[in-house]
Amino acid sequence: MSINAVFDTNVVVSALLFRHGHLSRLREIWRSKQAIPLVARETTTESLRVLAYPKFKLLPDEIEDLLCDYLSYAQVVTSIQTTGSLPECRGIHDQIFLELAFSGCCDFLVTGDADLLALKDLCPFTILTPADFIHAIDPPAMG
Repeated sequence: MSINAVFDTNVVVSALLFRHGHLSRLREIWRSKQAIPLVARETTTESLRVLAYPKFKLLPDEIEDLLCDYLSYAQVVTSIQTTGSLPECRGIHDQIFLELAFSGCCDFLVTGDADLLALKDLCPFTILTPADFIHAIDPPAMG
């Protein structure tokens, strides 16, 4: 059985761009369907915008390939509910991740963003750093 997870933009971009970085394990997790990423139009648009930053020096075809590599494993949530039962995030652009996690009935919201992590005790889903998520999904073997 797979779990549903929302990954914030910085986590997705890091996992996609840095194939040997500490977040590259996330690609293996969603490719093996240990976790199904939940996405919405707004979060996909944000990932596309960030991948197009000049500092990454990616061609349009490279951006498309990277994003397709992620989206082919994702489940789209088309109805995002804004609800008063969720806390309000200080970072206005981060609120969509809370709403997506809530609307998609996700198990985990994975983020390195301090504003989102600060809300972990106020949400009906678990908010974890990428490292804690990887450990929860694939704990190290006891030796």
